[in-house]
Amino acid sequence: MTKYIFVTGGVVSSVGKGISAASLGRILKSRSIPVSVQKLDPYLNVDPGTMSPYQHGEVFVTKDGAETDLDLGHYERFIGTELTQDSNVTSGQVYASVIAQERRGDFLGGTIQVVPHVTNDIKRRIRQVAKISGADVVIIEVGGTVGDIEGQPFLEAIRQMRKDEGRDNVLYIHVTFLPYISATNELKTKPTQHSVNELRRIGIQPDVILCRSDKEISEGVKDKISLFCDVSKEAVIPLVNSETIYEVPLLLEEYNLGNFIVDHLRLKAKESNLDSWRKMVQGLKTSKEPVIIGLIGKYVELQDAYYSVREALYHAALIHNREAQIQWLSSEELQEGHTTKLEQVQGIIVPGGFGYRGIEGMIESAKFAREKKIPYLGICLGMQTMIIEFARHVLHAHGANSTEFDCNTPYPVIDLLPKQRNINQKGGTMRLGTYPCHLVTGTKAAHAYGCSTTHERHRHRFEFNNDFRQPLEQAGVIASGLSPNGALVEIAELKNHPWMVACQFHPEFKSRPDSPHPLFTSFIGAAKETLVTGAQTSLPIS
Repeated sequence: MTKYIFVTGGVVSSVGKGISAASLGRILKSRSIPVSVQKLDPYLNVDPGTMSPYQHGEVFVTKDGAETDLDLGHYERFIGTELTQDSNVTSGQVYASVIAQERRGDFLGGTIQVVPHVTNDIKRRIRQVAKISGADVVIIEVGGTVGDIEGQPFLEAIRQMRKDEGRDNVLYIHVTFLPYISATNELKTKPTQHSVNELRRIGIQPDVILCRSDKEISEGVKDKISLFCDVSKEAVIPLVNSETIYEVPLLLEEYNLGNFIVDHLRLKAKESNLDSWRKMVQGLKTSKEPVIIGLIGKYVELQDAYYSVREALYHAALIHNREAQIQWLSSEELQEGHTTKLEQVQGIIVPGGFGYRGIEGMIESAKFAREKKIPYLGICLGMQTMIIEFARHVLHAHGANSTEFDCNTPYPVIDLLPKQRNINQKGGTMRLGTYPCHLVTGTKAAHAYGCSTTHERHRHRFEFNNDFRQPLEQAGVIASGLSPNGALVEIAELKNHPWMVACQFHPEFKSRPDSPHPLFTSFIGAAKETLVTGAQTSLPIS
């Protein structure tokens, strides 16, 4: 039978459930146990696709085009498996499904209630992941904090799972926070006790407690948590802040959590082998020469909005034995031509986004990178702003823009596809998920990938306008990545520049700490060769 591990959180939000769940997947996979992961989100949105980054952070996109919680990015990076839309469940999806069944008459006139109808749908979705993935173990993270009203149906559903699946097939892990009181120089366990009591009131007794803290946890504190929360001391696992999130699986392994889970769930497992992961972590922690990257965005005060981009830069820098030092630069501050801060970076990256705010600053950044010969990587919106800048200042097409920002632009170099023009709903209607891209021989993009075709994940509505393709190419834009039929420009690069490459898709979603994405690797390789001397840079054009 499939085994299920449920991860809940208490005391405060953002306590690290996602990293913990991902780390559990890594330590089980290191024992050759097939694993899949799922996130249950209590909010009523169908998915986070229409939510502001200030509300939700990054929207991660799966290979099948689901817009999901950023924790799915953690799962994929840690366990090295591509997940699907089944791995992210929201209250909105559950209630929409139950109400649709009621409207069809599927319940034969019965009264529809949270228990059993909503909880049954949640359990069905949990088991669906097990069925589709074929995994021996499914790790399910429950979003929010124990005690939240909106999360109660999910907690009730996972409580029922132990009764349904059998005691030996379900394990509950509670991630909690131990606050440090400086006045008394001690960690307080009372919030954890209250959080566990709330779980018990619901009917869930945690088997393992992961204790997040800013300070080392003494044996006395572990004894106290074990006694008052009725958990064996070996299952009280300290999780003190680490230098890198990728160290967490090693910390859990150090406290023997992997073997505890194997014994509790009676799993067939090989000896743990985390040697390559340990080597990667050591590489990340070792001090190295920095490569300074300017990340130009409209949400830079909230770095979670660019989580996968940041991690992809770290992954790629490690391959070059460098440390990515990111300068978070607001595109709004740059849009008045104040580009002084760009003079001290070795590479510029403009990630995705929506809306007009800050766009002119991104265009200024592309202009600076083109004129100063600084390596530039544009992602989605970053490709579009690169094309707009080129059209304005090289083709002298004054007023060139995207119709997203100016519907009356005389030169709509970026525009909607015809099939997108009559779409009224926002959610789930963009070009989403994996599409093939054919690489043009002899280009920087083809050299970076080292192959002729790649498959990349998209999340956008506007495209390179082919009406302007010929004049742009004649002026020095190279369409180096194309859809199979040649109709869509997926990658564009500049002819007379050391490394200025931009893509319509999101390569950051496929980067892994032990397998960085080729475009990021090539970008960091070019950036590390750039010499910064005030406003001047030098890098030979190849």
